[in-house]
Amino acid sequence: MTKTPPGLPLRDYAALGDGRTVALVAPNGRVDWLPLPNLDSVPVFARILDEETGGSVELVPREAYESSRSYVEKTNVLETTFTTASGVARVTDAMVTGVAGRLPWAEFARRVDGLEGAVEFTWRISPGTMLGTRSPWLDRVGEHTIIRCGQLSMAVVGSDHGPASSDPTSADPAELHGHFATTAGSRHLLVLTATEGEPLRVPDPAKVDEGIDRTIDSWLTWSDEFSYEGPWSEQVQRSALALKLLIHSPTGAIAAAATTSLPENPAGGKNWDYRFAWIRDLAYTAHSLTWFGLREETHAAISWLLRTIRELGPDVLVMYSLGGSTCAGVVEYDVPGWRGIGPVVTGNPAQGQLQLGIYGDLIAISRTYVDDGNLLDVETARLLAKVADKVCDEWRSRDAGMWELEDEQHYTSSKMGCWQALTDAIALADDAHINGDVARWRAERDRIHDWTDAHCWSEDLASYVMHPGSDRLDASVLLHAPSGFDRGQRMSSTIDALTRELGAGHLLYRYSGVADEEHTFVACAFWRVSALACVGRHDEAVAAMGALVTQTNDVGLLAEMVAAGDGAFWGNLPQGLSHLALINAALMIKDLAPKEAHDDQ
Repeated sequence: MTKTPPGLPLRDYAALGDGRTVALVAPNGRVDWLPLPNLDSVPVFARILDEETGGSVELVPREAYESSRSYVEKTNVLETTFTTASGVARVTDAMVTGVAGRLPWAEFARRVDGLEGAVEFTWRISPGTMLGTRSPWLDRVGEHTIIRCGQLSMAVVGSDHGPASSDPTSADPAELHGHFATTAGSRHLLVLTATEGEPLRVPDPAKVDEGIDRTIDSWLTWSDEFSYEGPWSEQVQRSALALKLLIHSPTGAIAAAATTSLPENPAGGKNWDYRFAWIRDLAYTAHSLTWFGLREETHAAISWLLRTIRELGPDVLVMYSLGGSTCAGVVEYDVPGWRGIGPVVTGNPAQGQLQLGIYGDLIAISRTYVDDGNLLDVETARLLAKVADKVCDEWRSRDAGMWELEDEQHYTSSKMGCWQALTDAIALADDAHINGDVARWRAERDRIHDWTDAHCWSEDLASYVMHPGSDRLDASVLLHAPSGFDRGQRMSSTIDALTRELGAGHLLYRYSGVADEEHTFVACAFWRVSALACVGRHDEAVAAMGALVTQTNDVGLLAEMVAAGDGAFWGNLPQGLSHLALINAALMIKDLAPKEAHDDQ
């Protein structure tokens, strides 16, 4: 029998965040992923990628236990209840926020409340080697033992947490550890605080205890601003909370996912860093935020994107760093990866590609922002007009497509994205938000539609194909039922063709032939739901949606991919595009439901 390599299933992880970084916590109380101080930092806690030297934060009962967990309702604060033969205790985990929002340092807090009997816990803070690039060490400063790793400084404080004495000169690993026992009604606190290249804030544990409650209240206040009443409301709100974790509050950028290098298949190779802001993902997120009436995040994200494009222009790039710069080259690290499946990398090679679809995403989100009652500044209006002019020429080019493929073709979904760009540019011009050669935009928009209809449709397959001359299918064309390119019979027939060729139950692979290389792509399955709703197949959309929302893990999170056979998670997580697709599918079903369906809800 084949032995499963070390490394917990990706389904096991819950996510916490503070607007600057994200921690992944397992049911056994171990934190296996926590980049500090920022999400895109080289991670000091990365056991998920490096079992031996990646580093982790552990807190676990000494004796055998069972655990159950859930988020505090409407928050990203996690509660895990441990039950042993001798007692019951609850651990509340939070990335603590401040009175005025995000703290200027990182503060990960674990509060342990004794509920029944006695439970003895052990804890261990084991910093990693930052993917094999640094050697952590202990530094004694007065009464504090500081963990240093590169420019990162970390301290551990607590209340009744039983720290063991440590010797910075010892040859033992540079870690801190301790143990304590709960009793009914007892409270213990364990706090990890961190800064990089700046003085280290050592918090008062009593203030951190208050800070956990303040963090819960802050999430509840945010959730109160969230406005959605409709089917699957619990899953929609949890997905919105997951997306909130990916918003980088210092800039407003939105990361595509919280991790790097989690593999898309057991053979490896397709291991990417998704801790960057893609125009596509940010645009989709901002659409959802606008729907939910979340004004601050929407404005911050769109303003950051437009400002970054102008500053780094003249070309519009596929993605940008969370800090608003171009992405550095790919760096590969000599560590094994999750379950030994490499490579482990930082950086992403897609930045330099031509992806025509991003023009549609950029102008569409600008139109959504305006339609919500807002106004464009002069420089943004000029930028969007220039992009529309560019689309008039560049739509004729081959590109890498939405899936960032090395084989450049006239991808169908890219042409549809160009149609969308000009459609929205015309709408903005008609309402006097931008100025430009609208007559040219109209002519090229119609030309794109006619060309796509003539060259990207297969009568034999009764489907839009991946690109002209191909018999392969591509699930990304489903995005252009909601965009309005096609909500008629051709799109309906394409849904059926995609279901036959790429479907695995209600799940869907990205494009023809890719099942040999990776698992089903979660977002594609929800795109199919949205497309079904757009073409009037409401009952089918509802049935598929009901099945798909069960694909989340026990705390409502989604990865990039799901294995059709056993439901295992693959790829980076939490994956923004997966949660966005769930949200948008629910909204589309609600908005396009027949009147009788609305009456039943």
